[in-house]
This record gives sequence, C-alpha cells and structure tokens, in this order.
Amino acid sequence: MLKNLFTGKPVYVLAPLAGFTDLPFRSVVKKFGADLTVSEMISSNALAHHSHKTLQMLEKSPNEEPYSVQLAAAQIDVLEQAVDVLNDCDGIDIIDFNCGCPVPKVVGHGSGSSLLRNLPHMGRLIENLKKRSNKSLTSVKVRLGFEEKNHLEIAKVVENSGADFIAVHGRTRAGKFKAAVDYDAIAEMKAILSIPVIANGDIDSFEKAQRVLEHTQADGVMIGRGAVGKPWIFHQLKSGESHVDTALKHAIIMEHFDKMIEFYGNHGVVMFRKHVHTYSKGGYRGASALRNDVNTITDPANFRRVLDDFFSPFSDRDHQ
Repeated sequence: MLKNLFTGKPVYVLAPLAGFTDLPFRSVVKKFGADLTVSEMISSNALAHHSHKTLQMLEKSPNEEPYSVQLAAAQIDVLEQAVDVLNDCDGIDIIDFNCGCPVPKVVGHGSGSSLLRNLPHMGRLIENLKKRSNKSLTSVKVRLGFEEKNHLEIAKVVENSGADFIAVHGRTRAGKFKAAVDYDAIAEMKAILSIPVIANGDIDSFEKAQRVLEHTQADGVMIGRGAVGKPWIFHQLKSGESHVDTALKHAIIMEHFDKMIEFYGNHGVVMFRKHVHTYSKGGYRGASALRNDVNTITDPANFRRVLDDFFSPFSDRDHQ
C-alpha cells in the first residue's frame, strides 16, 4: 500500500472538512483526480459507543481506494475501542489520527491540537493506534504547535511513534485559519523526516499547489477548503493543466448533485444548496438570482434542470 501511494510522484489528498467532504463529494474528487480521500473527522468516543450516525460516516464510495478514516481521541482506551470497531470494517486502508483540529469543542475534550501540548501522551496514543490497527497504514495530522511552534519536536515524535506518514497544517493552533501559513516550517519537517510528508494549508489553486510542492519538497499536498466550489483542482493537478474547460466543470457539478440525491434522497436537494453557493462564485452572470431560486426549490428534478441550465457550457454565464 505504501508503495502504491507514494511512488515518487506528488500525492493529492482531499482533507477532511466537516459538512463538506461527505461520501458524494469524496467520490467526485476521487473520480476526477484525488489520490486519497479521508472521512470527516470521527470521534473515537462516539465510534466506541457504536453511534449509528458515526457508523454511517464510515461509509465510502466504491471508487475510494485507498480510503482513510480520521479519528480524534484523547484517551488510549477509548482510541483502542474505536480502532477495534474499524478493524471489523472492510475497505479502510488507513487510519489517520487527528492532532491538529483547532475547534474549541475538540480541544476542550483534550483531543485534536490539544495533544500538541503533551507530546509524550500524543506519542503513546499513536503507538497504541499503530499496534492495535489491522489496516495497511497509520497517518497523523498535525499543526506546527499549540501556542508556539515546536514543529521539529512534533515531527520526530510522530515518526518515532510508528506513523507511516504525516500531514502538516502550516499554522499553530493559536493561528487557527487566519495566520500566514509557514511553508518554511513544513520544509524543515520534511528535511528531518524519513517518512512521507503531506503539506496542508491555504492551498487554493493549481499554481499555489505547485509552488508549495516545490518550496517544501513535500511528498504531496492536502487540500480542503480550496476544493470547495472547485473540486476540479484535483483534475488540474493530476493532468498538469491549469485551464479547466467549462464542460468539465459542468460535468463535475452535475455528478456531485446526482451523487447527493443518490446518497441522501430528496434531502440532498436542501443539502446541495450550500454547494450551489460555492460553485456559482467568481463572476457568473445571474449567480445571485440562481442562489435565490435554489433556496426555494425542493423537487430534485426541477433543481437539476435549473443547475443543468445555469452551468451548461452552452450558456453565456461563464466567468466575466
């Protein structure tokens, strides 16, 4: 599995993003270029208690190979119970351990980036996950530190604890999502590690991804918010072409909608409204009217017709 994923070419990963990177979205980006998809972050406590909603979050599309499930945990015994549940699930290739989430609710429970304040404990959690898991790979998602950067120390703890690769968001927890991303620090981590490094943070275009790969010498990039509204960024990276044809954008948007209806039923219409808002950003004629229209449509067939007409390559509504 490690050989198949890291072949010397950059690896393009869809980052977990609550409320966006569900099965329909992941299946679309996988089809159009992503090498690896990751589930939305899953609470080990909820998984250990066999929460029905949490178990549903483990579902994957048939095309998601390889597929990674991301866990958050603060206690070793709870993490082990969650891993035991995953061990009984087929189709999961990687367990990713979240040590980077900055959300107060997660940090308040002692998981996510809170673990960066206690690296020995973080290391024990990773070691136990690795030993307990029957999956091919174990990865870890981190930030550069909690309040201050101690990224090199974090990097070595992750490697020495047995992780197969690491994904690095180039901010501290204090930096949340607003501070400048420190790509120099990611490059420094890459320079001292023997395991693959995936760079993450503010990668929102084909050109930016190329620059980050060159600057950090990372083994790949992980893209989350930069893929919302333009999942074709993975097609750009895979094909090496910066231009995206209007027909391809149309095909991706329509496939995304169809997958939402297939997975969620009629409720997928309501859920897709937020995606229409992101897809129609960037200078489309009539975008405001479109967003108003879809907020009142509940019938899937009607919704699809409106989408199809608006984003059709034969319309005159492309970017101005």
